[in-house]
Amino acid sequence: MPISLHGKAGNVVTMDVPKAKAAAPSGGKAAKKKKWSKGKVKDKAQHAVTLNQATYDRILKEVPTFKFISQSILIERLKIGGSLARVAIRHLAKEGQIKKIVHHNGQLIYTRATASD
Repeated sequence: MPISLHGKAGNVVTMDVPKAKAAAPSGGKAAKKKKWSKGKVKDKAQHAVTLNQATYDRILKEVPTFKFISQSILIERLKIGGSLARVAIRHLAKEGQIKKIVHHNGQLIYTRATASD
C-alpha cells in the first residue's frame, strides 16, 4: 500500500508500507482481552438423603460423643442431608443422649449429655 509524503522542497516521496504493519492494532479494545479465572470451584456434595441401617447405627454411636452438635456438623462428618441431620438431632434429644444449648431460628446447637444431667 503506497503512502505519499510531501517534503519541505515540495517534492513528493512515495513509499511502500508492508501490509502486516498497517493491519496491526494499536491497542485498546482490539488488544488481547482479559481472561477471567473461574475462581475456586467446590465439588458438588453427594450426601445421603435416605437413612440406611449402617448410617443409623453410626448416628446413635458417634453423635452423642461429639462435644459440639449442630446440623452442619452432622452434614459434614456423616455425609447426610440436612433433613436427616435435623431428624437425627431431634431423635437424640428426645432420648436424652444430647442436651440443647441454643435454639435460635433454624440453628440448633446441642452438646453431649453428661452423667450428672
